[in-house]
Amino acid sequence: MKLDFKVSPDAAGQRLDKFLRKRMENMPLSHLYKLVRTKKVRVNGARAEIAQLLQPGDQVVVHVLQAVQPPPPKPAAAVGQDFGVLYEDEHILVADKPSGLAIHAGSGITGETLVDQVRAYLERQGLQVAEGEFKPSPAHRLDRETSGVVVVAKTRQAMVRLTEIFSAGEAHKTYLALAKGRFQKEQGSVNLRLPEHQQTFASKQQRGVNMQEALTHWRKLSGGPEATLLELNIETGRTHQIRRHLEAIGHPVVGDGKYGDFPFNRTAQRQWGLRRMFLHSARLALPHPVLRKRLALESPLPHELAAVLPRAGIQWKTTPP
Repeated sequence: MKLDFKVSPDAAGQRLDKFLRKRMENMPLSHLYKLVRTKKVRVNGARAEIAQLLQPGDQVVVHVLQAVQPPPPKPAAAVGQDFGVLYEDEHILVADKPSGLAIHAGSGITGETLVDQVRAYLERQGLQVAEGEFKPSPAHRLDRETSGVVVVAKTRQAMVRLTEIFSAGEAHKTYLALAKGRFQKEQGSVNLRLPEHQQTFASKQQRGVNMQEALTHWRKLSGGPEATLLELNIETGRTHQIRRHLEAIGHPVVGDGKYGDFPFNRTAQRQWGLRRMFLHSARLALPHPVLRKRLALESPLPHELAAVLPRAGIQWKTTPP
């Protein structure tokens, strides 16, 4: 079966993968990448590249075995709200995301996402979005197991400006993490390039592994016998940057199921009651995308993380930095 999409001026400038993800939401991301690799996606009749930028009027054709029909959307009243609201005006909403709630739908993601819940929340508040118009969307990413501050753009104008703000490094992100081990210094930096997380196989074949600049600053807040509470700021926004950097220096995030020390994680769960990754987006400071005023958005450390600290022998006031 053939699916045809024409790129409108409104959708121009996006990468191909992002363009297709919005239009084929029910298709796993891995399947979408495979369609591109196996030449089942063409742009203006030519073979497509996953990261190519689309222009107004481009014709995107996707050949699939069968149509991918998304399930019928739930009515807004039936969608839950697991997030808190830290700030809201007519341009943006700032959510306090809990651990375990994915931001976007994707491979392996079942159930509601933050996008689903925010859009349903706004619809219940009276916001109606016409077909083809901009839908409220997060302006940046946060790992599924990471809790804390997420900025959602309500309008296209806000999203365009927020994208510029994050790309230019005008947003200052502060995280709290419990890292395995003891730190001798009070503060330091990890300046270590990281392999591009979603680089395609074809790209690796053509130009090798793409190494990206990544810089993380850390400061010790309090130490215990076996773990240290850190405040971290990142100057680059690479996928899993804090988790990969701390793992690289031998102090992985406690509870991290991908980059962590698994025996230590089991001990932390058994002795301290830690049942999730101890990484929290505690503060985000940035200019308002429309009003220009400076915003300092703070999320308190969740109770399930704060309760772990005294059990780990760490004394710290549970207020955002």
